[in-house]
Amino acid sequence: MKDNVTAKLTFKDDKYACAFADKIISESQKTDEWYEYFDDFASLLDYPKSLVRNRVLYILAANAQWDEENRFDAIISDYLTHITDEKPITARQCVKALAQVGMAKPQYIPRILSCLQSADLSKYKDSMRPLIEKDIAETERILTTNTIICSEKL
Repeated sequence: MKDNVTAKLTFKDDKYACAFADKIISESQKTDEWYEYFDDFASLLDYPKSLVRNRVLYILAANAQWDEENRFDAIISDYLTHITDEKPITARQCVKALAQVGMAKPQYIPRILSCLQSADLSKYKDSMRPLIEKDIAETERILTTNTIICSEKL
């Protein structure tokens, strides 16, 4: 089942690839069994097909909680570029997934918030820009709340 995860995530049959990604995301919420493929997932961050990028953003976010080796450090810059992905849907998926990344890796919250606040959304159509802005506001709210809670525990 786990042989060649990148081939399965980039499979031509989008229903199959999406179902496979959903399985990974779901299982990654509960267990670190997919973390060993972190680098394979990360290699797809700049995949030409946006559906693949969408899947991988969520898979990596789901696996951030298991990242004791700090592999995320090597990909965080690339990950954050998708806040303004060429495809507005992928930008939205990235912004939403960043809430989970920040919750799992609080050390990234200042950088995430900075990137969200400085994101240039002017390239998106008027129909999509408000949706991305709403997603950014929601992710900022989640991460800011998390930062406050974390600092109160100290």
